[in-house]
Amino acid sequence: MKNIFYALITLLVLASCQKPNKIGYVDNGIIVKDYQKAKDLEAKYKSKEDAFKKKTDSVSQAFQIEAQKEQLEAQKLAQRNKRKQAEEIMLGLQKKQQLLQQEMQFEQQQLAKAVQDESDSLIVKIKNFIKDYGKKNQYTFILGTSDGASSVIYGEDQTDLTQTIIDALNAEYKKE
Repeated sequence: MKNIFYALITLLVLASCQKPNKIGYVDNGIIVKDYQKAKDLEAKYKSKEDAFKKKTDSVSQAFQIEAQKEQLEAQKLAQRNKRKQAEEIMLGLQKKQQLLQQEMQFEQQQLAKAVQDESDSLIVKIKNFIKDYGKKNQYTFILGTSDGASSVIYGEDQTDLTQTIIDALNAEYKKE
């Protein structure tokens, strides 16, 4: 009986000696907003979107001018009882408009895909960085939160690793 009692006390002592869980949290939204690489990525694609919009406006304007000329020509032909030629002009104009729209839509999809791919890659990089940070600093858990998906309702300020992670990410980015 004495041996069982000593064994239980030994187990309790050993159990109480376990290191406590080290837990921290990060605000994912703030990290993405304040990470310089994310800012640079946003600026890069903002300029590409602006260039695409200018190109679209330019092509659209040029097509409208051409369409007006073609429509006038078609009206003149129709007045001279050359309806078949007028219809051919209008049909050609419609085909050209469809091709231009398809081309612009394709370019827009390519741009959106590039943005999505680089954004996904950035998120994976941030997650991996946080995972490595947690391992190096012996965290049991690092939780993520954001305005859209809040998994941390409350956390003490000293467990908020957001700024620490941003600073470390930006320092690593400067080295790239």
